[in-house]
Amino acid sequence: MLTDKASDSFNFIMVMKQKRFFLSENDIPTQWYNIQADMVNKPMPMLNPKTGEPVKPEDLYELFSREASNQELNMTDAWIDIPEKVREMYTYYRSTPLVRAYGLEKALGTPAHIYFKNESVSPIGSHKLNSALAQAYYCKEEGVTNITTETGAGQWGAALSYAAKVFGLEAAVYQVKVSYEQKPYRRSIMQTFGAQVTPSPSMSTRAGKDILTKYPNHQGSLGTAISEAVELARMTPNCKYTLGSVMGHVTLHQTVIGLEAEKQMAMAGEYPDVVVACFGGGSNFGGLAFPFMRHNIKDGKTTRFVAAEPASCPKLTRGEFHYDYGDESGYTPLIPMFTLGHNFRPANIHAGGLRYHGAGLVVSQLLKDGMMEAVDIEQIESFEAGTIFAAAEGIIPAPESCHAIAATIREAKRCTETGESKTILFCLSGHGLIDMAAYDQYLAGNLINNSISEETIAENIAELNSKIPY
Repeated sequence: MLTDKASDSFNFIMVMKQKRFFLSENDIPTQWYNIQADMVNKPMPMLNPKTGEPVKPEDLYELFSREASNQELNMTDAWIDIPEKVREMYTYYRSTPLVRAYGLEKALGTPAHIYFKNESVSPIGSHKLNSALAQAYYCKEEGVTNITTETGAGQWGAALSYAAKVFGLEAAVYQVKVSYEQKPYRRSIMQTFGAQVTPSPSMSTRAGKDILTKYPNHQGSLGTAISEAVELARMTPNCKYTLGSVMGHVTLHQTVIGLEAEKQMAMAGEYPDVVVACFGGGSNFGGLAFPFMRHNIKDGKTTRFVAAEPASCPKLTRGEFHYDYGDESGYTPLIPMFTLGHNFRPANIHAGGLRYHGAGLVVSQLLKDGMMEAVDIEQIESFEAGTIFAAAEGIIPAPESCHAIAATIREAKRCTETGESKTILFCLSGHGLIDMAAYDQYLAGNLINNSISEETIAENIAELNSKIPY
């Protein structure tokens, strides 16, 4: 029989060795966190491209649901209630586990404590469902019958297709052509949920026709797919456009990730020194980072926030802060963002969700203010990291998530070199079980790194300056 002292010691060891941390249903957040309310420097306004004036909510109503539009421009309310029907759907898969990555720590031989928030356990295998459910719900409540969207690798398209089915909406998805061909099973998932899926650019819209006329072999980008989805929404009665990243209301919905992680890190008895997430438009990064970042803003915490983007699409590390369109054809409002130019044609890397020319206005302002930092990751390094993680933790990560893992490994190795025992938290934004063709190419030695020259970036920015002088 254990003595009281021995029992206390045993319980302490068991807590320290606990690997997964879950919240009860009652502890799942009831509100999202809006970091814009707490930012010292508010983001610059989006502009109406026709008038050059700051966008008003009614300017966005043509595209988005009214509630999403209002959330987009809300800079005063730090906390936004999660609708009960959305929260009810969250309880089907939330809370997602916070996991102590003992296996990865051992594989790296690092003194760092590594945790990951496992968003791959959602019904469609990624974090994207957190916002898809909210956007579909708001459209349904407004009496909308049809929704359109774009998708890169297909995680967002799958999430939106499922959310549309949940709330009885018809969904049309434009999938970036190269991903449509690389990832046929994601297309099948969307179609299984009842969505119409079209490779972009296509001949079904004026935007698609114009792009293909100029570039007949264009393999698509999120910018082309956004243009087509926006155009279809405008042409279709009782239809709204939805999107999976970049905009502030999307990141707002994703803060359920970081709000849960806050409580779970407290259960683990730790607080992150470094928070890492992959970066395409900013939703998964902001979703994890912003709830922790508020403590840097309000309470003097010194956590570092690292956005990991692909080296072939380096808007944060090599782009320019500029007003730019969110799509290739210039249908969206002008957004103050770090950008490579809306006409940028990204390389055909397998992390399709990260192949986007710009960053959201909130993260762009935070980067300007030094509240976060960014690193770029080559494709081969990302898959090396993904395979290390898979062997250590038994989960095959999505190519997008591999970028976050690669940045985490860099941080952990730095701890090994310095002997510091830092706590690192990263977002496993999705699993890679439908991306095995990419892993096959990596394992066969057929993947390549894709570089972009300074000359190409300069040409793109020069063209942007000629079109948008501010």
